[in-house]
Amino acid sequence: MSADTPTPQFRGVLGWIDHRLPVVSLGYNHLVVYPTPKNLNYWWNFGSLAGIMLIIQIVTGIVLAMHYVPHADMAFDSVERIMRDVNYGWLLRYGHAVGASMFFIVVYIHMFRGLYYGSYKAPRELLWMIGVVILILMMATAFTGYVLPWGQMSFWAAVVIINLFGAIPLVGDTIVTWLMGGFAVDNATLQRFFSIHYLLPFTIVAMSFLHLVALHQFGSNNPVGIDLTKKDKINFHPYYTVKDVFGLFVFLTIYALFVFYAPLTFAHIENYEPANALVTPAHIVPDWYFMPFYAILASFTFDISIFGITLMDAKLAGVLAMFAAVLILFFLPWLDTSKVRSATYRPLYRIAFWVFVVVVLLLGYSGSQPAEGAWLLIGQITTFYYFFHFLVLLPLLGKIEKPLPVPESINKPVLPTASAGAQAQPAE
Repeated sequence: MSADTPTPQFRGVLGWIDHRLPVVSLGYNHLVVYPTPKNLNYWWNFGSLAGIMLIIQIVTGIVLAMHYVPHADMAFDSVERIMRDVNYGWLLRYGHAVGASMFFIVVYIHMFRGLYYGSYKAPRELLWMIGVVILILMMATAFTGYVLPWGQMSFWAAVVIINLFGAIPLVGDTIVTWLMGGFAVDNATLQRFFSIHYLLPFTIVAMSFLHLVALHQFGSNNPVGIDLTKKDKINFHPYYTVKDVFGLFVFLTIYALFVFYAPLTFAHIENYEPANALVTPAHIVPDWYFMPFYAILASFTFDISIFGITLMDAKLAGVLAMFAAVLILFFLPWLDTSKVRSATYRPLYRIAFWVFVVVVLLLGYSGSQPAEGAWLLIGQITTFYYFFHFLVLLPLLGKIEKPLPVPESINKPVLPTASAGAQAQPAE
């Protein structure tokens, strides 16, 4: 906790409880008088929105689990029964399915905001790394949940993704057998995935708690990207609670529009057919939030060889690149060598950032297309740039870029201003 956070005094029953179990003062210090930079913009709303979506996903998931049957012969029918016979079952299912996409949208925006404003730099490296762990847990949760409806796309996506682990030398086949619970995707696979899918959200809650602890150790970053003094901060409540409530209202409105009017926007029509191991869909794709990483996987259509000796086949190279695309985020605090946090004062990095955003969007769309022709070439080019951005461009920009002047305080402008009553003069 920040050193300038006051210790509250409670009376009566609250004081008696808090003296013995200081949960009241803990909540008061972290949610009411927590010192927060006074210049945060609405991009900082997405952290709290992610917490709200996590709660929605857990609540709807628990209720859905009460009616879902994790058996290969009954899973698809149990989902249809939830839609037809369970009171507001349609709302629970669509709220959970759309909520998964909204959760990833919020988290991705939250991460890109961190990339733009340098929220991964010292002393917040561990805060960023915990966030990457949360992202990986979210991916595992989403994939295992995607399999549960036991439709055509769910089943075949499980077959494809699980078999990717078979590319790992020596232990690949053992891992595949362990994940499947046998030698094919079947009932044992479904039961394992259901169990894992139910467990992982609670590990995300635990990691989110650590994320908050790390955040409150040094406080939030800010759009200027400088370390703040006490006079640069205000209490979290009521200033940012009001701002967060407004952002939540806008977000829930958009979320509700999808749930009630367009719940199948992010769905695959093939998943409304029962799983059939004898019929392969024409084009097997994961959910949209995996598309950039799936495109990286599909971009490796050639073996890696030197002097005619194959060092790594295309399948293994694609798998390693896909995992590396996520794991490289752990090293971002050290790959970016610039001393300036915010892209507001880094003109070259600001351009590189928006190019990177476009590249990720292109990766996502190319991942939704068959890996052939022009889209395969686009996927390969954007895959190259994805790693080039982290491994070459960021370290290089830190050496050659000349940042703009950074203010010493958010209360002090960078450029000189005229005294009161005098006409302002342009900076020399």
